[in-house]
Amino acid sequence: MGAAGLGALLESVRYEVLPARATEETVLAHVPRDVVLTVTASPVKGLEPTLDLTGRLTAHGYRVVPHVPARLLRDDVHLKEVVERLRGAGVDDVFVPAGDADPPAGPYDGALPVLRRLTELGGPFARVGITGYPESHPLIHDDLTVQAMWDKQAHADHIVSNLCFDPRVLGEWIARIRRRGITLPLYVGVAGPVQRAKLLAVATRIGVGESTRFLTRHASWFWRFAAPGGYSPDGLLARSERALTAPSAGVAGLHLFTFNQIAETERWRRTLLERFGTAAS
Repeated sequence: MGAAGLGALLESVRYEVLPARATEETVLAHVPRDVVLTVTASPVKGLEPTLDLTGRLTAHGYRVVPHVPARLLRDDVHLKEVVERLRGAGVDDVFVPAGDADPPAGPYDGALPVLRRLTELGGPFARVGITGYPESHPLIHDDLTVQAMWDKQAHADHIVSNLCFDPRVLGEWIARIRRRGITLPLYVGVAGPVQRAKLLAVATRIGVGESTRFLTRHASWFWRFAAPGGYSPDGLLARSERALTAPSAGVAGLHLFTFNQIAETERWRRTLLERFGTAAS
């Protein structure tokens, strides 16, 4: 892998973590303060664990990006309360997906109405992220997901892509959205190093109903994590280097899905950065 381009992306990394009991302790033990953390939200447990962990990690000096799924917001009052709480904690960056809650907790069935409402509220956050889908969304046609990014980009300033394991698909998707005039900087979603048994354990802990949906929609992932030694993203990054580092791609960094294998993910990143540093010298 090329040292300069991919090394820069690994230095502009974001770690997605789940709000579990040991997350705060693990982050403090292993993650440097210059790594951005994003905190997921569960349709089973609601927003409270996300908001609580976000506040605690922010207090420790991390830059934290909470997920605020539209379908978890009960109403406009709830949205305002969430905004006030996050702003009070010093949060200036949020990620607004539609979310998987079914049925939705309130009137917001997609991200766009929430994004528009945030704009109407004066843009309380300096940065707002929206979702991209390099590999097909299980419920939404590809053309609609690309059109949705076009509609949302007036209310956002970056895109976070969902997981992709195919370098050809990833490269074609990046080229496609740029041809469509979607110009927002992109954080490419990549699975961090993880073993299938650990991923299954995480899926079990996030709640029975959500685990069922997770496993149903992402069953093919587990074959990738079943290899001896587990999964590592090295091969994907090596084969995607040109697509990720081309100036026209507009890739701002990597969004690493840690599945709460936080220590393992940071060790993997440090190993690659040290390798690139040796190569560069």
